[in-house]
Amino acid sequence: MTGPERVRRSARRPVAVPPRVDVLVLGGGPAGTWAALAAAAEGATVALVDKGWCGTSGAAAAGGNNLWFVPPEGDARERAIDTRTREGGFLTDPGRMAAAMARTWDAVHELAAAGYPFPADQHGPGRYLGSLQGPEYMRLQRRRVRRAGVLVVDQSPATELLHDDDGAVVGAAGVHRQHGNAPWTIGAGAVVVATGGCAFLSGALGCNVDTGDGALMAAEVGAELSGMEFSNQYGTAPAFGAETKGLMYQFATYSRADGTELDIGGMGRPALQRAMVEGPVYARLDRAEPELHQKMRWSQPNFFLPFDKMGIDPFRERFGVRAVLEGTVRGTGGIAVPGEGCATTVPGLFAAGDAASREDITGGITGGGSHNGAWAISSGSWAGAAAARSAVGRRPVGTPRPAGRAGLRPATTARGEAAGVDAAGVVAAGVVAAVQSRVLPLELNRFRTGAGLRESLAVLDPLWEEVVDSLAPADRPGTHSRQAAAMVAHARWMYRAALARPESRAMHVRDDHPGTDPAQARRLRVWGLDEVTVAPASAREAVIAS
Repeated sequence: MTGPERVRRSARRPVAVPPRVDVLVLGGGPAGTWAALAAAAEGATVALVDKGWCGTSGAAAAGGNNLWFVPPEGDARERAIDTRTREGGFLTDPGRMAAAMARTWDAVHELAAAGYPFPADQHGPGRYLGSLQGPEYMRLQRRRVRRAGVLVVDQSPATELLHDDDGAVVGAAGVHRQHGNAPWTIGAGAVVVATGGCAFLSGALGCNVDTGDGALMAAEVGAELSGMEFSNQYGTAPAFGAETKGLMYQFATYSRADGTELDIGGMGRPALQRAMVEGPVYARLDRAEPELHQKMRWSQPNFFLPFDKMGIDPFRERFGVRAVLEGTVRGTGGIAVPGEGCATTVPGLFAAGDAASREDITGGITGGGSHNGAWAISSGSWAGAAAARSAVGRRPVGTPRPAGRAGLRPATTARGEAAGVDAAGVVAAGVVAAVQSRVLPLELNRFRTGAGLRESLAVLDPLWEEVVDSLAPADRPGTHSRQAAAMVAHARWMYRAALARPESRAMHVRDDHPGTDPAQARRLRVWGLDEVTVAPASAREAVIAS
């Protein structure tokens, strides 16, 4: 056998996973890699499993962003906290905001020391330290993780968590997608969920791996969620593309199909999205001075790539624009992490990045790239370190059991097997289409009413029952059926929370309650699958404490 043949054959072999590690990280984006680095730095044995290929999959790897990178001198950080607190509807945590800025500041300098190619001018590289290009960033993160001794397992999505007799999370299971869907199971002293948010397969760039799988797995073991009503973030994209980065649209003039100019201005504002509900909208970046054009291309080259491919000069020609749902990827909602080190409400389970609620640092508005990028770094670092410390000496109580249900183990399968008959069920593609019909339209999700929310839930609640009862994997791994189940769960959590907040606050817009009620400046916790419950976070924590 020749050398190249040996290489090709060995590349097809699944990575040998250990039966147990101290810390298991689910997800290989920014939050997952920072979590793995932090856990390894604590001396833990660490495995990182990714749905795609760590370093290339996910929203961050496909783009680039400016971080929430605020210098410590003077009162800049205090002013940043005050601004975001007001913009976010007074739902933030100033302590965590300050800690996130401090951790991001240090982490970016760590990236510079590790070799990230920050550009420099006569003043040195410091002027550009707050901006990261996704491909270079995640390529470096993969190298750093591997050098730290972390076992990286690519193309191996987790499908469920494992729990012990005390209800603690003690590992996870999944499949090796490129190796005949061979199953894997890894026990762990602690698990970090960093699987990203849920964009409902909307087609937003880099987000079609983000289907909310981690939150579904966490909810199955009893984890709670927070900020789910603030999960209706839409990005502006060209009608022919998937790039939803909004910074460049501050230079846009918008118009109707007949050329009538719209009085909107700025980036993705509600006025623009309301105009999109009424009919086609066009844009032209003609408010950018010519001397800015090259700088804009340099700062966000991926924004301009689809225009160049189409032969469109966006500075001089009109182009159609559309709103693309980014859900909890750019929204706020996710797994509640009230504990130290981003611990969830379940022992042994931690969450980071877009999988976790970002209310602490963004409140009820999108974190965009900057705050969400800082949150990925900081929450990942905190979760990884805390998971490593908590894993010391932990062993399962009794025999670990898989927690997965919807989309993996449908109830009719068990009934059919008991009766000796095959049970027909719903298919994943149909479930996804049904969910998308209720969450993608602006008029249903961005601009809400109580009647509209109840109408959507009248579709989604029976759909969930069908999923639990009869959505079976079309093949052994069950990844598509789990994705479909996760999307139904997210839609129900979002709309139940939205009904429980009869006001308009930050990105949560209730057309039937247009005002902001100061008495509702509180967070809402959501939990449950078959029956979804919503309660103020303070009330829920009081129940847990008792």
